[in-house]
Amino acid sequence: MTSGVDNVRTNLSRGCLIDPPSGWLFNKKSGLLIFFESNKKSVSNSLKVYTHLFYANELGEPTQIKNSRLQSIECACETWNELISGGWQIVTNKFQ
Repeated sequence: MTSGVDNVRTNLSRGCLIDPPSGWLFNKKSGLLIFFESNKKSVSNSLKVYTHLFYANELGEPTQIKNSRLQSIECACETWNELISGGWQIVTNKFQ
């Protein structure tokens, strides 16, 4: 299992202290997937991250969206790290 800390790095060239978390996390027990993606329209000094929560099928693929949220980068990093520490696993698949 990988900690979320590896995915959050210092990036001073863009004017922010941390890179937003991005990618998929899966919780087999609950059958939920969550996708983190940067809001490309947010300004560099106020980065925002969308989180999209999905129901997953028996193969661990997204089937139906449950909700979406727009969060600050700090809240998104906190959510990512809490999910990883709670047993969610990073998914490497690129879902369409």
